[in-house]
Amino acid sequence: MSQPETALRFASADGGEELARAELYGLLAQLWLAPPDDALLQQFKVAVTQAPEGGGHLEAPWQALVAAMRATQPGAAAEEYAALFGGIGKPEVFLYGSFYLSGFLNEKPLADLRTDLDRLGLTRDPARGETEDHIAYVFETMRYLIAGDDVAVCNLEQQRRFFRSHVQTWVAALCDAVQAQPRADVWRAVAEMTRQFVAVETQGFDLLET
Repeated sequence: MSQPETALRFASADGGEELARAELYGLLAQLWLAPPDDALLQQFKVAVTQAPEGGGHLEAPWQALVAAMRATQPGAAAEEYAALFGGIGKPEVFLYGSFYLSGFLNEKPLADLRTDLDRLGLTRDPARGETEDHIAYVFETMRYLIAGDDVAVCNLEQQRRFFRSHVQTWVAALCDAVQAQPRADVWRAVAEMTRQFVAVETQGFDLLET
């Protein structure tokens, strides 16, 4: 999941809201999948630090994320990522929805997710070692449902259903787990940006259902 070699930014408010949502899902997926490399950190050095609307709900967490990325180096970010999510045996923080929904890995929530992905015509890339309930995979799926070309699949109703079942149900618990870790620095900011973005998405889907 690579980012284009352009400055990170929010899309403009005039017609770019869906693009902005897709881009943010993609960026967060990348940050949860692996530590940022030098190229991505360079993008953050020129990233716009204001949301489209001053005082918007995502403005403060976005500014904090940009600040955290500007303050770190690739080696330090890699060490933090490994300390939180890697290592031999049980990591400090799991990145898989099944763990937060059932208490175990590779349980029924993963099977349910695979059923829904199959219904959407999506399959796991065999080159990737992570299971489909990894937060990066789930966020990439949301990005596709927003920005993909297949209108039979990539539409607001499919976004709503997938988000309700496979994002809203557990991502806040992951963010809690990260922010409870003393070693979390960069990913404390990633977690807060994720938490607030999911909250905004939740409110948006709530409005659709009223």
